[in-house]
Amino acid sequence: MKSDSESLLKNNDKLIHSEALKVKSHAQRPQEDWVLHTLMIEGYDVPFRFKRQGKYRTLRGARVNLTYYPTQEMVAGIPVEIMKVVRVKRT
Repeated sequence: MKSDSESLLKNNDKLIHSEALKVKSHAQRPQEDWVLHTLMIEGYDVPFRFKRQGKYRTLRGARVNLTYYPTQEMVAGIPVEIMKVVRVKRT
């Protein structure tokens, strides 16, 4: 039986799956009816973002498995690279 990440990767070739990444910081901000989560990962200079319906326990210092894809977001007219997280799982 395939895991969730394997089936996601098979259906979309732009997705990237990384395991046992250490979270440096985890911020949670309300955004309309959602909570925007931003993770900074050790060894990466770009933010990893995902939305959830509610708050999530802090992931600071934890190891996580992430399935994500790179995208860009405009901030003050400047394109900034971010990683849009599709699946996050604490290890």
